[in-house]
Amino acid sequence: MNPNFDSIGKQFVEQYYLVFDNKDIRGQVAVMYHPTDSLLTFEGQQFQGVEAIAEKMKTIPLDNMFRQITTVDCQPTTDGGVLINVIGQLKNNSENDKPLGFSQTFVLKPANNSFFIFHDIFRLVIHNM
Repeated sequence: MNPNFDSIGKQFVEQYYLVFDNKDIRGQVAVMYHPTDSLLTFEGQQFQGVEAIAEKMKTIPLDNMFRQITTVDCQPTTDGGVLINVIGQLKNNSENDKPLGFSQTFVLKPANNSFFIFHDIFRLVIHNM
C-alpha cells in the first residue's frame, strides 16, 4: 500500500476540481481517466472510457455553480492506489438558490509513476421523503 495515500488523494482532489470547475477547460479532465477501462457513474448514469466520459463532461450543467468542499477522506488500496471520498456543497450563483450537498468517490490506480481515475461516482445528496 502507498504510504503517501492521504497527500496523493488530497492533491488529486485539488487538481481535479481546479480543472473541472472551470467550464472553459472542463473537457481536459477526461485525460485523468484511463482511455478504455475507467468508469464514471454520474447521477445513476454510467459511462466507460475517455470518449464517453468526455462527452458527459461537456453536458454537465454546473457552469454557474460554486463548489465548497467539506471533507476529503482517503484510504490506500492494496495495489498502491487510493480510494477518495469527497463531501461538499454546490451552490448556484443566485442568492435565492439553496446549496445542494454532493458526494463524489474516486478510485485512483497507479500507472507510469502517476495515477489515473479508475472509478468515479458522483451523486447529489437529495432526499425526497
